[in-house]
Amino acid sequence: MNETSLKSFHLHLVSDSTGETVGIVARASLVQFESVEAKEHLWSMVRTENQVQEVIDGIEENPGFVLYTIVNEDLRNLLEDGCRKLQVPCIAVLDPVVAELGAHLDAKILAQPGRQHIMDAEYFSRIEAMHFVLSHDDGQSTRDLEQADVVLLGVSRTSKTPTSIYLANRGIKTANIPIVPGSELPEELFATNGPLIIGLTKDPKRLVEIRRQRLRMLDQDEETDYVDLDMVSKEINDARRLFTKHDWPVINVSRKSIEETAATIIQLYNRRREQDS
Repeated sequence: MNETSLKSFHLHLVSDSTGETVGIVARASLVQFESVEAKEHLWSMVRTENQVQEVIDGIEENPGFVLYTIVNEDLRNLLEDGCRKLQVPCIAVLDPVVAELGAHLDAKILAQPGRQHIMDAEYFSRIEAMHFVLSHDDGQSTRDLEQADVVLLGVSRTSKTPTSIYLANRGIKTANIPIVPGSELPEELFATNGPLIIGLTKDPKRLVEIRRQRLRMLDQDEETDYVDLDMVSKEINDARRLFTKHDWPVINVSRKSIEETAATIIQLYNRRREQDS
């Protein structure tokens, strides 16, 4: 669908915890609509009146739909009153389910912030990461690249997608972007500071073999630059120069399994987090 036909709106996700739950609910709902684009504003760890007021100020600046998971009654009332004055919809996403469960079980509801994450934070993290990977595969959705934990770059058939999926199963939000001869890389890649950007490379001869197998499977012509050794070598060399220019770490995946490549990436990612903390 043409991007100009998309209906864009602001979506405020407010949480007294990490925001994973409200984010998952929002994305699961949005996939039901083909012609809308949400500009997400995540407000996490909102646990004081001052923080709620900051959220309300942000909503006033960018009016839109509000979804929240806040258990403290005073804070909920403050947020809902603020939204009511701004005349924007404000929905507590867990209330219907929690209320029905409480009635069915005849059990007391524990109003503790973040309690939903005690047992399932890792699960929700994996689910969120998988959604992210699927929507950011092969250069898709680069507008929100800053939200990625890791960005993988590489020429065609350097195991970017399977490695991304493996990392998602470890809760790491990964985007992958192909390096295609003659095509510009997205501007967002060079403007982002958050994600760890990693280059994947492979031995040219091995890469030609894999690409030929791919073409045969698709019953396509093998007489192309895509499998020409000299052209493939140039692709690899150009990519390496790009990685070196931007000081991005490089992993040669020629003799590595997906698991081994992912393990190396996780080590680099954890090291980066330790340095930033």
